[in-house]
Amino acid sequence: MTYVIHTRAELAGVTRKAVTRAVVMTMGALHEGHRQLMREARRRADEVIVTIFVNPLQFGPNEDFDKYPRTLEADIEACRAEGVDVVFAPARDEVYPGGPPSITMNAGPLGEILEGASRPGHFAGMLTVVHKLLMLTRPDLAFFGEKDFQQLALIRRMAVDLELGVEIVGVPTVREPDGLAMSSRNRYLSPDERQAALALSRALREGATHTEADAALTAARKILADEPGVRIDYLALTGADLGAPAAGPARLLVAARVGATRLIDNVPLTLEKVA
Repeated sequence: MTYVIHTRAELAGVTRKAVTRAVVMTMGALHEGHRQLMREARRRADEVIVTIFVNPLQFGPNEDFDKYPRTLEADIEACRAEGVDVVFAPARDEVYPGGPPSITMNAGPLGEILEGASRPGHFAGMLTVVHKLLMLTRPDLAFFGEKDFQQLALIRRMAVDLELGVEIVGVPTVREPDGLAMSSRNRYLSPDERQAALALSRALREGATHTEADAALTAARKILADEPGVRIDYLALTGADLGAPAAGPARLLVAARVGATRLIDNVPLTLEKVA
């Protein structure tokens, strides 16, 4: 049975019956990528909590907070289908009683590059709500998708630096059959825009066939440049921990606008040479 709760008091009343508790944090509008997170959590934990909360702190003034899709009833049904034990879907006042918090998390230098440079304040808001929800749910494991790779890296760093005592588990990106990374924002795309958006995954796949940094970036950049419907925000190659790329595991990341929709994606690759 899946229990649906909305308040801190209800959450505090959820008796911890499990040896191992897992949490999957979402902003709702659940898709197959979220369901894969739930399955991984179910596989590794005795008890699974899914949080559904559209966090205002991580949206900029010109971003899509007001129009971000909210599909709570369908989301609850998806959680039930995956055997989730508890859905915690709080209102804003439950998460931020008294209004926006006076003290928020500082994402540090790694939060100022890539998404942080394009979306000032985003990671402070994201880390603040993740920390809050970790404190409220008290899990042993927390599952996040690799599509938001910078987010995942920062959450891992926060968990270590602040001694949170939770294992942060990354789950590989789930893709549509045509390669587009699953995202709640994909529903904003018109048919023509969706076709153009395929250039992102196509560019990353081509870049990942190279083992030299400049060659990987050049190959990916060429494919993106050939698609007029894509406006690149950034294309970057980093180390697996977001540091400078070195020989070994690395990440090729892209952010771009297709129409009015901003999309991100990334792939792992292995470098033999670094520029």
